[in-house]
Amino acid sequence: MKLGSVMKLATREVKTIPPRSTIMNALKFMVGEGFRRLPVADAGTRKLIGILSSTDILDFLGGGEKHKIITNRYGGNLARAINECVDEIMTREVVYVRNTDSWQDAVEVMMKHGVGGCPIIDDNQRVFGIVTERDIVKFLANQRRLDGYVRDYMTNKVITISPDTTIKDAMKTMISKSIRRLPIVRDEVLYGMLVSTDFLRYFVKDAFKMLETGDVRDILNKSIHEIASNSEIIKYRDPLIFEDRDKISDVVRGMVESGKGSALIVKDERLEGIITERDIMRFLYSNI
Repeated sequence: MKLGSVMKLATREVKTIPPRSTIMNALKFMVGEGFRRLPVADAGTRKLIGILSSTDILDFLGGGEKHKIITNRYGGNLARAINECVDEIMTREVVYVRNTDSWQDAVEVMMKHGVGGCPIIDDNQRVFGIVTERDIVKFLANQRRLDGYVRDYMTNKVITISPDTTIKDAMKTMISKSIRRLPIVRDEVLYGMLVSTDFLRYFVKDAFKMLETGDVRDILNKSIHEIASNSEIIKYRDPLIFEDRDKISDVVRGMVESGKGSALIVKDERLEGIITERDIMRFLYSNI
């Protein structure tokens, strides 16, 4: 079997979890390893069964339909619900590529389905690797000359939250809008940004310690500002900042060197737009 070119940029040493792992264990593992997604596979065969993403967990914790497991089945008791198995909340219809596919196949699959990464499987449906937008951006950035300016590729209509937004509403916004990043703005002043993994870290490090009553509402109704002021976990991130007149090559270099998945576009201290790894991937691929 000849491996496809996707394997030149993919990660081969892939961590997986079995479907009967608890949500709590999976959450701790993702936070500890810094993962946004984990393939769910049979423990013996490594056959792909599903995928668990930060979005799935935010949905469960309070952002979407999966939160009904906590409210309906456990009466709001997160301390009990968190011991459910990941197969209750994982995504079963997995977007994947095969280890014989090209990197171009991977890009097209990811752009078509709007996913930030996907597992790579072999002919026996076993997890063989994983490829992400970040892998592709790094790869393509070394393949061609980067031309153009930020203003031509940024998203102008940026979804934001204020410091007064509750944890629950912030997570709901991420789930309903299918985004992983939320700039924090009040009175046109940019305070910083939160990403989906910030919420995961908060629940693992701080939130579970606060569940004296066992009611998840005690956590979800707190404001972003309140949490950021009293937690060492959730802090307003300092995002990459550029202006619309800057070169796209500088943005890509900044994202690759910092490991950050986005950059905010600011003019006269006001937020004007955002550029993500997906935008960069689409730009680079369209100019191959």
